[in-house]
Amino acid sequence: MMERRRQVFSVDLLERYAAKGRGQITCMAAGNDVIVLGTSKGWVIRHDFGVGDSFDIDLSAGRAGEQSIHRVFVDPGGSHCIATVVGGGTSDTFYTHAKWSKPRILTKFKGLIVNAVAWNRQHITEASTREIILGTDNGQLYEVAVEEKEKREKYIKFLFELNELPEAFTGLQMETTGTNNGTRYYVMAVTPTRLYSFTGIGSLESVFASYAERAVHFMELPGEIANSELHFFIKQRRATHFAWLSGAGIYHGGLHFGAQRSSPNGDENFVENKALLNYSILGEGVLVKPSSLAVSEFHFLLLVGNKVKVVNRISEQIVEELTFDQTPDAVSRGVLGLCSDASAGLFYAYDQNSIFQVSVNDEGRDMWKVYLDLQEYAAALANCRDALQRDQVYLVQAEAAFTAKDFLRAASFYAKINFALSFEEITLKFISIGEQDALRTFLLRKLDNFSKDDKCQITMISTWATELYLDKINRLLLEDDTGSDNVSSEYQSIITEFRAFLSDSKDVLDHATTMKLLESYGRVDELVYFANLKEEYEIVIHHYIQLGEAKKALRVLQKPNVPVELQYKFAPDLIMLDAYETVESWMTTKDLNPRKLIPAMMRYSSEPHAKNETHEVIKYLEYCVHRLQNEDPGVHNLLLSLYAKQEDESTLLRFLQCKFGKGQPNGPEFFYDPKYALRLCLKENGCVPACTYTVDPELAMAEADKVEDDEDLRKKLWLMVAKHVIEQEKGTKRENIRKAIAFLKETDGLLKIEDILPFFPDFALIDDFKVCRRKILNIADDYRMARTYTSVGSMAPFYVFPCGHSFHANCLIAHVTRCTTEAQAEYILDLQKQLTLLGNEPRKEMNGGLTEEEPITSMTPGDKIRSQLDDAIASECPFCGDLMIREISLPFIRPEETDEIESWEIIPQNLGTQKTLSLIA
Repeated sequence: MMERRRQVFSVDLLERYAAKGRGQITCMAAGNDVIVLGTSKGWVIRHDFGVGDSFDIDLSAGRAGEQSIHRVFVDPGGSHCIATVVGGGTSDTFYTHAKWSKPRILTKFKGLIVNAVAWNRQHITEASTREIILGTDNGQLYEVAVEEKEKREKYIKFLFELNELPEAFTGLQMETTGTNNGTRYYVMAVTPTRLYSFTGIGSLESVFASYAERAVHFMELPGEIANSELHFFIKQRRATHFAWLSGAGIYHGGLHFGAQRSSPNGDENFVENKALLNYSILGEGVLVKPSSLAVSEFHFLLLVGNKVKVVNRISEQIVEELTFDQTPDAVSRGVLGLCSDASAGLFYAYDQNSIFQVSVNDEGRDMWKVYLDLQEYAAALANCRDALQRDQVYLVQAEAAFTAKDFLRAASFYAKINFALSFEEITLKFISIGEQDALRTFLLRKLDNFSKDDKCQITMISTWATELYLDKINRLLLEDDTGSDNVSSEYQSIITEFRAFLSDSKDVLDHATTMKLLESYGRVDELVYFANLKEEYEIVIHHYIQLGEAKKALRVLQKPNVPVELQYKFAPDLIMLDAYETVESWMTTKDLNPRKLIPAMMRYSSEPHAKNETHEVIKYLEYCVHRLQNEDPGVHNLLLSLYAKQEDESTLLRFLQCKFGKGQPNGPEFFYDPKYALRLCLKENGCVPACTYTVDPELAMAEADKVEDDEDLRKKLWLMVAKHVIEQEKGTKRENIRKAIAFLKETDGLLKIEDILPFFPDFALIDDFKVCRRKILNIADDYRMARTYTSVGSMAPFYVFPCGHSFHANCLIAHVTRCTTEAQAEYILDLQKQLTLLGNEPRKEMNGGLTEEEPITSMTPGDKIRSQLDDAIASECPFCGDLMIREISLPFIRPEETDEIESWEIIPQNLGTQKTLSLIA
C-alpha cells in the first residue's frame, strides 16, 4: 500500500493541568520556548521548556476580592513579561523579568486595562526592553521602557488616543528600519472595527506627535467579533505579512518596510497585496466567526469551536482540520485561544486546563501546486523543490501558450522541460503544424539549458538550428519580391540574429558541416563571417580578393593571429589588385621576410607602368634595404634589376656606389651579386657607367673591349675600370703600383701611367715603372703622354743629355723616382700629378721653354711646375751622374723580382742515368 502523506500540521498535548491548581487558564503567551500562563486566581505561571524550569508569581497578593489575569504578554526572547490583573472593580499592570522573583507594578497604568503590547523586535535585549508600546481598552497608546538592572521602568510616556471613534486597542505590532536620517517606525494597531497604521522617522514620541497635524491612516471593516486580533508572521526577525481577525473576515496582506510608496492621503503605505478572506469558506452552514487566529508562512490557523481549521492563505481553501484531546470538564468551554512562538516556529492552543502544541511539518511542500492552480507561475517555480515539479509548471505554461497559438512563447517553455515530455515529442508538435520559427526558438532555448558536457547533443541541435536559420532567410528572400518594408526589416533582423548565433556557437558547430550548409544555401557572406570566427583566414582573404576588396583582405592579414604564410601566399594577387595599399601593409607588418615576397614583386614589376607612376615594389625594396637594413642578396638583386630598367641611370649609379655593408667587421661592402649586376647593366640599354661599379674587373674589361666604334667611350670605360681596380687594392703601395702596371698592359697601350696617376694616393711610390727601350722618335699617338708635356710634332716628348743618353719623358720620370730617395720620389710624383690636374691649361712650345724676350713673371702655373720637374729629373744623366753611382751598392736583381730569379734556376733531369766524373788527378 502507498504510504499516507504526513499532515502539515499536527497536534500534541504539551502539558495537562498546566495551571498547577492555581485556577483555570485564562490567557497565554509564548516566546523562545517559554510559555507564560495567566490564571483565574491571579497567578502568572512561567514554563521554560528550553531549560525545563517553571515558577509561579501571585499578582493577586494584597488585593481584595477575586482576581483574574486579563492578558499576559512575553517578548520574542522569553525574558520580559507584562501582565494585567483585574478584580474588585480595578486593574493593575505588572512587569516581571525572567531573573526576577518579584514583579514590578507599573503605577501609571493603575485602573487601565492593557489589551495589547508591541515589542521592538529589532532592538530588544535580555537586559532592556527598549521602547515598547502598550494599548489600552480606552483607546490609548503608551511608550514604556524597562531596564532589568534598575528593577523598575525607565519611563512611561503617553503617545496617542483615539478621539474620533473611541474604541479599545485589541492588537499591536511594531517594526523598525534604519535610515540615513534616523530610525523609521512602522506601527499597526487594531480595534474591533478598524486597522490603524502609523509611520515616521525620529522617536516614537515625535512620530505620534506628528499625527496632531495629519490624518491617521486606517482601514475600517464593520462587523462584530468577540476578539479582534492582529498578527505578524515573522521570518528571520522581520515581519513579512500580517493578518487581522476582524468582524468582516480576515484582512491580510504583505509587508514591505522601506517602501517609498504613498497612500492617497499622503501617508507612506507599507502594506501590499491586500486581501479579505471571507468566513463563508469555513463551511459551517451558518456564518461562524473564529474566536482566535494564528498565522504561519502560508496558512491561517482559525479556532472555530473546539477545532482549528487550517486555511491556505494563497488558495483560501481549508487544507486540514485539527482536533484536541481535552479533558471532559474542559470540553464544555472549548479551546480558549491560540498563540505562536515566532522564535521556535511553533503554535500553541490552550483550554482551561491544558496546553497543546501545534507543530508544522514542511508547510511549503505543496505550495508550487497552489500557485500553479492559480496560474501564478513565477511563485509556483519559486516554491518548486525539484526538477519534476518545475517540469509540471513549464508544461502547464507551454500547453496554455500552445493552445492560445502563441507558439514562440510555448517553444520557450517547452525548452525548459527535462522529463515531462521528450525532445522528440516537442519537436514533432511544431513540425506537424509547420511552425519552423517556433521550432528554431525551441532549439535555441534548449541549447541554453544544456550543460557543457552534452557536447554531442549541443553540436547536433546547433547544426539543426543553423539549417532552420538558413531556411528562414531563404523564405524571407522569396517574400522580399513584394517590396514590403516589414519583410526587409525582418530579413535584416534575422541576419543579425543568425550571425550572433554563429558567433556564440562557433566552438560547438562542426566546421566542415557548417561550411557545407552555408555554401549549399549560397550564403557567401555568412560563410566568410563564420570562417573569420573559426580563424579560417585563408577563405576570408580569398573571398575579399575575389570581390576586389584589397583593403579588407589586408585588414584580415594584419590580425595578430593570422599565419604569416598567408602574407606570402596572397601577396601576388594583392599587389596586382592594389599595389599601394599592399606595400603600405607590408611596411607596417613586423617579421615579414621580403625574400618570400619576391615572386609577388616580380609579377608586379613585369607589368607595364606609367612613366610618372610610383613604382611600389621599388618603394618597398628601398624600405627594406635602407630602413630595415636587409642583407638578403635576392632583395638587393631585385632592386638592382628594377633600377637597371629605368631610363635614368642616376638611381642605379647611386645604389651601386652605396656600401651597404660598410662598418661591419669582415663583412662585404655590398650584398648584390656583382656578376649578375654587370650582366644586367650591360643588357639593359647598355648601362655602361654602371658596369664599372661592379666588383668583377675581368668581366668589366671584357665588356669594355667590346666597344669598337667609339674610341672615347672605350677609353672612358677602361679608365673607370682602372679606378675601381686601384681603389679596391688593399696591399702595400709597391704591390698596388705593380698591379696597376699589369693592368696597363691589358689596355694594349690605350691607357698610360699618367692616365691612372690621379687614382693613386698623394704619396704613392711608382718605382716599378721601367725604361721602355723603345725608339725615341716613336710617334706621339703611340706613346700618349696625356697632356703632361706638349708633343714635338708627331713625336712623344723626350730628354737628350750631353753624354748621348736620351730618354722619353715618362721613362726618365719612372727611372729617377725608382732610384732616388723616397722623399725626392714623392716630390717628383706630386709635381707630375699637379701637371696632370692642370692638363687643360695652354702650354708654351718646346716643352714649355721661355724666349729671351719673355720675363719669368709671365710663366703660367703649369710652366712653373714643368720647370721644377725638369730640375728634379734632368739636372744630370741618370746613367752617368751621382744617381748611377749610388746604384752600385744595390743588387742586380731585387728581392721582389722572384720571377727573374726563378728564370735563372737550373733544374737537373734524369739524375739517375748521369755519369759522375772524378775531378781528382
